[in-house]
Amino acid sequence: MSEALAFCRNWKNSICMNHPIVDSLDGVTLVGGGPVTASQLARARALAPRIVGADGGADRVLRLGAEPEAVIGDMDSISPAAKERLGGRLFPVGEQDTTDFDKALRAIAAPFVLGLGFAGARSDHGLAVLNSLVRHPTRRCFILGSRDVTFLCPPELALDLPRGARLSLYPMGPVTGRSEGLRWPLEGLNFAPDGMIGTSNVVTGPVRLRFTAPKMLVILPVRYLPEALRGCAVM
Repeated sequence: MSEALAFCRNWKNSICMNHPIVDSLDGVTLVGGGPVTASQLARARALAPRIVGADGGADRVLRLGAEPEAVIGDMDSISPAAKERLGGRLFPVGEQDTTDFDKALRAIAAPFVLGLGFAGARSDHGLAVLNSLVRHPTRRCFILGSRDVTFLCPPELALDLPRGARLSLYPMGPVTGRSEGLRWPLEGLNFAPDGMIGTSNVVTGPVRLRFTAPKMLVILPVRYLPEALRGCAVM
C-alpha cells in the first residue's frame, strides 16, 4: 500500500472516529438491509431508542413504520424513494474498503449499539460484520438475530444466567481464557478460528469469563440480551 493511500484511509477513519455523525447518551439501534421484523425493532428500541440506518437499512426502517435519524453508508442500496424522503439525514461515506455496517459503527458514539438486519441474510455480509466487531473492540455492539445475540467479549465479563442456558464462544483469532460457571471450563485451551472453538457450552452457575485478547465472540439466546448488556456494563 502506498503512503498516500494509507494516509487517505487513516484520514477517512479519523473523521468517523473523532467526529461522530451520531453522538448519543442512549443506546442506538442500527438497522441493516437484512430481515428485520416489527417485534425485533420494538425490542431493540425499548433498550436503544435512537435509530440509524446503514444504507439500505433505511428502507427496512421505513417499511416498519419508523424513521431513522441518520443514514450512513456508500448509498448504493438505499432506494430513490427513501433518499428523497430522508434527504437531510443522509451521510454518504464513499470509501469502498469497508462495509456499510463498519462505516456506520465507526460513525456512532454511544454507550452501545444494537445491530438489526445483519444476521440471517447473506453469509459473506454476516462474516464481515463479525470481522468489524473485532476490528473495533471499544465499540460495544450486539448483533441481534431471530434466535441469538452475538457480541465481542470484553477482557472480563460477568453474566447472571439461569442454569442450563446455552453459552457459545467463537474465537476470531488466537486467544486463551479462564472461566467460572461453565460445564466445560476454558483453562488450558488454546482457541483459534481454525482450531479449538467453544460452541454449545452450558451455564452451571454465575458466569465469569476472562480472555487474553479481544478476540472472542459470545453467542447467547437473544432473550438474554438484557443480561449481556448488564454484563458488559453498558446498562
